[in-house]
Parts: sequence; structure tokens; C-alpha cells
Amino acid sequence: MDWWIWIVLGFALLLLEMATPGGFYFIFFGSSALVVGILALIGLTETPWMEWLLFSAFAAASTAIFRKRLLQRFGAPIPTGEVDTLVGEVATVLEGIQAGAIGKAELRGTAWNARNTGAQDLQRGQRCLVERIDGLTLFIRAEMTGSSSH
Repeated sequence: MDWWIWIVLGFALLLLEMATPGGFYFIFFGSSALVVGILALIGLTETPWMEWLLFSAFAAASTAIFRKRLLQRFGAPIPTGEVDTLVGEVATVLEGIQAGAIGKAELRGTAWNARNTGAQDLQRGQRCLVERIDGLTLFIRAEMTGSSSH
């Protein structure tokens, strides 16, 4: 491939990096294309397969070495802990669920698989408290209707 094609490809990939939200992938491919273009310009690459090999090696190596550092310095902060937890929310039973059995419950407008972790059966329409979530299954028990002090 001509050296100028590598340079154009490199700048195009760098522009693509600026147009995408902070994943820091295209920057390594773009810079690798620029390096291969410069090497081709000064005559250090003789065959197209050598250029592609160098491009792949530079891109893989630079991604492995520098991407994590770039993300730590410039990337969006990764939230720690639960961002949006459903534990403690109130779900509504869609069908009767015996104690220890699995049925359906509605939470935030969506039907979920729900396991009744309580000792009593749950009736259709009954409000339940979400204790935990495992995958797409809610672990629920009857909502306690304790007396409120006024």
C-alpha cells in the first residue's frame, strides 16, 4: 500500500476516535497506521504483508500497554457499588406463589420471575418486598404491614 494511504487511514481513525464516546480504541489503530505510513515513506517496509503485520502488532501492543492508563486518566469514572438497586423496592404478585416456589411478580412495570422466600403463600395482587436479585429472578417475601405510630 502506498505510504499516503496509511497516513490518510491514520488520520481518519484518529478523527473517528474523537467522534466516539471515550472507549479509546481507534486512537491506537490510527496511531499505528501513522507509524506504518512513516515507515513506508522512509522505505523501511518492502511488502504489503509486512505493513499489515506491523500495523497489527503496533495496534495490539499499544492497546495492551496504554489503554488502561488512558481510561484511568481520561475515561468516565466507573461507579462503585450498585447504581440502581431494586432491593427494598415493592413488587406486586401477578399470580399466586406458594412458599419457596417461583412465580411472576411485577416491578417498575415489568414482569419478573419471582421466588417466594417467605414462609407464607403469596396471593395475586399482594405487595411484596424485594430481598435480593439473582439474574432475572426477584427474591421476594410478603410486605410487612406493621402498625404505624401517629
